[in-house]
Amino acid sequence: MTERQTLRLLKIVMLCGISLLVLGHYLWSGLKIHETMGVQGIILIGLCCALGLVLSLPTKIYLTILLMKREAEKKAAAQATTDARSDT
Repeated sequence: MTERQTLRLLKIVMLCGISLLVLGHYLWSGLKIHETMGVQGIILIGLCCALGLVLSLPTKIYLTILLMKREAEKKAAAQATTDARSDT
């Protein structure tokens, strides 16, 4: 799997996680499922929120590390061109 495909997959997983978090919040405050379903509703809301966090947080961390790596590579390339210009 190429880096581009990996990034696309991670972004999709992150969006699914955020969607589950939003769904959990909507179930809690919009539909008030915890009042109508009782304990099962609370479990359902907790499950949506927990899966959303599990899916979204690790991918955000990984994407941040990749972006930092790219930025460092760009800075190194810019520094190398600056050094090459100053040597001539």
